This record gives sequence, structure tokens and C-alpha cells, in this order.
Amino acid sequence: MATSVFRHILKIQLVMLLAAPFALQVAVAGPAPANKPALYDGKMDSTEDIAATVAQARRSGKRVILQFGADWCGWCHLLSDMFKTNANVKKVLDENYIVMLVDVNRTKDGQQLNAVVNERYGNPTKLGLPVLVVLDGDGKQLHTQNTGDLETGPAHDEAKVIAFLKEWAPKKS
Repeated sequence: MATSVFRHILKIQLVMLLAAPFALQVAVAGPAPANKPALYDGKMDSTEDIAATVAQARRSGKRVILQFGADWCGWCHLLSDMFKTNANVKKVLDENYIVMLVDVNRTKDGQQLNAVVNERYGNPTKLGLPVLVVLDGDGKQLHTQNTGDLETGPAHDEAKVIAFLKEWAPKKS
């Protein structure tokens, strides 16, 4: 009897151990978005698109924000919604940045295609999703932002997001 109880406890512990990374991923990524349209273009070639976005930023005197994320990430949807609908955030963003979404799930023939992009910028996804990387008009990486630091409770904090955007905005002469 004691042996079967011990085996049962071991099975429960094994299940908990195997489920822990998934539970952590869900906690870090936020709740799964319900009925949300796709944010990320799974067919996009991020390497080519980053070069084009950097060139556009250089011409316009702006910086680039790479938003690493995935369609299943609730926090990615929340941040993108804030970028699009919060008038105060959108104003600072539109004046100073071009935002490019980098899909961390993009695969082809079983290979994660944006892994190279993630590595190029120091593996920012290790901080969780979404994560932001700021580039200047020459493509130089200026900053990596853990977006958890921009949250208050169950949402991104407008004041924290605006402070981040202003801190890394190009200096106007």
C-alpha cells in the first residue's frame, strides 16, 4: 500500500514538473487572446524587412522598435492594442518610431526562421514576450526593453510606456 501511494505521489510530481514550463510560459505571455485577429505575419522575412524598416527610419529621422512576439501571446495583443488605440502613446510612437512585429513562431520546414534575428539582437526573447528592441536609423541596437517593466496589474501602464518611448526617441535638434 505504501509503495502504491509513493508511486502515485511520484507520478503527480512528474506531471507537475513536466507542466511547469508551460505554466510559466502562459503566466509570462498573459492570457490567450480570444477572437483576436493575427498580429504577426508568419510569412514575413524579418531579416529583409528589418533592413527596409531601418532605411525608412533613417530617411524619416525616426527609430525602429522591433516587437518580438506571437499571435498566441495575450500581452503582445495588449501592447499592440495600446500602441494603436491609446492616443497619448500613439502620438509619441508615430512622431518617433516605426514599429515592426517579429513573429517568434515563424517556421519553415521545421526550422524557427526568426531565431537568427533573435540571436542577432542578443536573444531578447529570453526576457519573455512581448519584448522590444530599439534600433537607430543605422540599425544599431540601442536598447532592449522587458515589457513586464511597463506593466501595472493586468495592463501596460500608459505613463511607463510613454516614459520608455520618450527616453529612446531620437534627439530633435
